[in-house]
Amino acid sequence: MTAVRTALVVGGGIAGPVTAMALRRAGIEATVYEGHPSAAEGVGVTLTLAPNGLAALRAVDAEQAVREVGLPMRRTVITDGRGGLIGTLPHVAVEPVTVGLWRDDLARALRERAEAQGVPIVYGKRLVDAESTADGVLARFGDGSTATADLLIGADGIRSRVRTLIDPAAPDPQVLPLLNLGGAARYAVPDADPEAMYLLFGARGFFGYWVEPDGRTAWFANVPDPRPTTWAEANQTPSDQWLHRLREVYADDVPAHQVLAHTEPADVVAIGSIESMPSVPRWYRDRMVLVGDAVHAPSPSSGQGASLAVESAVQLARCLRDHPDLPAAFTAYERLRRPRVEKVVRRGRQTTSTKTAGPVAKRMMRIMMPLALRTFLNPERSLGAEQRYRIDWDAPVSAELAQH
Repeated sequence: MTAVRTALVVGGGIAGPVTAMALRRAGIEATVYEGHPSAAEGVGVTLTLAPNGLAALRAVDAEQAVREVGLPMRRTVITDGRGGLIGTLPHVAVEPVTVGLWRDDLARALRERAEAQGVPIVYGKRLVDAESTADGVLARFGDGSTATADLLIGADGIRSRVRTLIDPAAPDPQVLPLLNLGGAARYAVPDADPEAMYLLFGARGFFGYWVEPDGRTAWFANVPDPRPTTWAEANQTPSDQWLHRLREVYADDVPAHQVLAHTEPADVVAIGSIESMPSVPRWYRDRMVLVGDAVHAPSPSSGQGASLAVESAVQLARCLRDHPDLPAAFTAYERLRRPRVEKVVRRGRQTTSTKTAGPVAKRMMRIMMPLALRTFLNPERSLGAEQRYRIDWDAPVSAELAQH
């Protein structure tokens, strides 16, 4: 094991608490520093955790806590805007099954589980600078305070400050030509399967939804728009204007039209343009290293963003546990993670491109989709392989590296 005994984890979203829990299990005391003054409630829309992500959470005793706030998703149903069935994709027949949940419910469950395991989470600590010293790392925060530890981990999201400290020339997120919005309708889509996620290729936009036990329908919408729009810019537009635009975009699509007709402006969340990270050249430097969206944010279309983040958190802790020094641990961590995450990022971009397809391409997609679904149903193909990925906490990292 490395001589690391303490760590600063920057970012209290999804990757941060999981990283801290995994480090504690590896014998490293970790404190999470979150830039917001309090826990960010009500931020974000829906997401899914795939079987591989839930399996990674099992390693830090957080799987059950997350399952309790999510819904099992045993199949994906793909339709067109006229209500026609394109195909049904049963999820890989492994346990745990995919769960669908709200991002703030996931973040809260992970935060509470981390605190229950003794992880301190400190709010109002926005990182502005950090430097490696002879025997550790010094972090400086926006309120003038500082903190020291043996190691600093950037779990601070797609606009990571730690990424730019590691490499000032690091790439920025890539903006994809889709707006991302979501919300909940006070309406249950009739005859919807309660254990299915529905994906709808509409006339002018992509729409996803599932029905919740309380009778609401959770939904998200991806609307083609070439103009880059940040979260702040999206939230300068009043919610009622977004809802009006969405109702126009999906006016001819069922059941999107009905779902939006039963949605109130207060229940609409605007995220801005979909983004993903291009390949990041440097994952670490000296005593600083990146996890999660800070280094490998895929498009939400991948369905793997949160799952990859928790995988990386656990794998980093295993590498620190099994290697004698930081350079060796970081090298092993990157070798384990880079090929896998960049494959998923590429696939996410490809999936996103189908959501911006024109009418002719959509007609071709309707013809080709059944063939694609049959391909996915082959358990040896990529979808099955991705979701079957499991981390054996007790195995030495060297055994997994030998397979790469």
